Amino acid sequence: MIFIARISKYEEWKNDNELENKLILVEGWARDGLTQQQIADNLGINIDTLIEYKKKYIEFSEALKRGKEIADYQVENALFKKAIGYTIQVNEQKIDKDGCVHDLVKDVHIPPDTTAQIYWLKNRKPKEWRDRVEVFTNEKELNKVEELLNKLTDEANK
Repeated sequence: MIFIARISKYEEWKNDNELENKLILVEGWARDGLTQQQIADNLGINIDTLIEYKKKYIEFSEALKRGKEIADYQVENALFKKAIGYTIQVNEQKIDKDGCVHDLVKDVHIPPDTTAQIYWLKNRKPKEWRDRVEVFTNEKELNKVEELLNKLTDEANK
C-alpha cells in the first residue's frame, strides 16, 4: 500500500500564487479584531492548523502580529484622545436672510472623559491608581495600623 502525504492548504496557496493574498486577508482580519478561531474559519482550516502555521511559517505569524499591532495602536490612540479631550472641525451651511448659502467651519470641543482617564491611569500607573485591598500578612504590620488608627481616633475625639 502506498501512502501519499496530503499537501497542506498553506502549500496549496503557495503553489497557486494565492499566499500573498491570504496573508493580506489574515492581517486585515486580525486588524479588524477577529479571533484566531474566526480567522481559521475564514481560511477554511482548523484552529489547530492555524496555530501550527503560526509556529511553522514566519510570514503567517508576522501577518497576524502586524494586524493586531495596528488595531491595538488605533484603540490606544482613541482611548488616549478620549481621555484628554480633543477638538474637531464641523462644516455647516447657513442660509442668511437674503437666501444666500454660506459655508461655515466651526470648532467643536469634545471634553475629556473621566472613565477613559481612570482606565488609562489604572493600566499605565497601576501602583498609584489600581483598586487594591491591602492585606496585612504579619502581626507587626497589623499592630502599626492599629496604633495609627488609635492615634487618629484619639486626635479626632479631642
